[in-house]
Amino acid sequence: MVMKKRAMRLGLAIVLALAIGAVAVLAIRSNSGGDRSVLRRVALAEGAATWPSIAVTQTVSGLDQPLNITHAGDGSGRLFVVEKTGAIRIVRAGSLESTPFLAISDRVDSSGHEQGLFSVAFPPGYASKGYFYVDYTDVNGDTVVSRFSLTGDPDVADPASEEIILTIDQPYDNHNGGQLAFGPDDYLYISTGDGGGGGDPDDNAQDPSTLLGNILRIDVEPQETELISATYQLYFPLIMSAGGNPPYRIPTTNPFTQTAGYRDEIWAYGLRNPWRFSFDRDTGDLYIGDVGQNDYEEIDFQSASSDGGENYGWDIMEGTHCYPDPPCDQTGLVLPVAEYGHSGGNCSVTGGVVYRGSDPDLEGIYFYGDYCSGRIWGLVQEGGGSWDTQELLGPTSLAISAFGEDEAGNVYVADIAAGAIYELGEDS
Repeated sequence: MVMKKRAMRLGLAIVLALAIGAVAVLAIRSNSGGDRSVLRRVALAEGAATWPSIAVTQTVSGLDQPLNITHAGDGSGRLFVVEKTGAIRIVRAGSLESTPFLAISDRVDSSGHEQGLFSVAFPPGYASKGYFYVDYTDVNGDTVVSRFSLTGDPDVADPASEEIILTIDQPYDNHNGGQLAFGPDDYLYISTGDGGGGGDPDDNAQDPSTLLGNILRIDVEPQETELISATYQLYFPLIMSAGGNPPYRIPTTNPFTQTAGYRDEIWAYGLRNPWRFSFDRDTGDLYIGDVGQNDYEEIDFQSASSDGGENYGWDIMEGTHCYPDPPCDQTGLVLPVAEYGHSGGNCSVTGGVVYRGSDPDLEGIYFYGDYCSGRIWGLVQEGGGSWDTQELLGPTSLAISAFGEDEAGNVYVADIAAGAIYELGEDS
């Protein structure tokens, strides 16, 4: 019986190997983009990453310190670029619109190096809703997450329509995080830094009773079926409880809702200053660029199958290294899938996005960069769960403050110093 089972397993293994080989041969023989994409996936599964030669091409200039690039998912083809000083601008067909989509500099404190209007996120079904979310530091230096509605013009939002969703006290003027994004589950994810100060002096990142040093997950778009059974008062488009609780709901599947001493909003923690996270639009996997202290920058990863609750290690670890010095207890920590040091002018990671555009040679590569050196790296997961990263461009003159994507999955890079947006592609 044992011999029969072994024979069956061997037969299955041979069939699988032949199938993989057939797919690879088919891809090699074909010149079509789809088959080249298949070939890349087969190569990654076999642990043999291939890297393209890349370049960036300027598409837009004239911006004031761009920090975020995204789209509305409404079929309009517009790019939305967030400016640090308090405006959101529209880029249409490669041209910067003169009228801001939103202008709220009167309530945004952008005086600090790490303060300002950080990001915008459009909810699922935005085209029929006409409202969106932003994250900024207010005149007191505290974090505000709020919602704005459109005017009668789809290219202009109403500054007076602001409805505050969440505020977080900030003890210092740096490490504010500030990224917003809707996940594949339609919940709103929010990045918060550790509150600032060198070495996390208040130990916020390892304190689950605070909202600092985390990725938060909240429900700001409850379904109608949820509202029928809930004892909530409705103030459209916000949901507020009669007891004065925050105008959002906690997903019941958040990891710490039943854990004493933990904030219910926490999805993952142990982060220093998560400067840009993103979801892979194909897989739902989450990538986080977390800025280091003095020596190491890191990329953290969370599989789409995760139930949340990861502790990414700060301020016990900086990258894969004990902070400040060994020894340290790494029990329960999730270490980064990629890191790099501060040699060669590197200083601060800017988390990126996975390319899902039309170029099959870039397919599936997570692109990220460094703010000071202007370098851009690629990162892929290979067979067996291992990771491979490769410097693909640089050093350059770019002060990389953000990566973003359009509705087609093409990747863009923001240069905060030049006030410009570049499209990333193959070097021809």
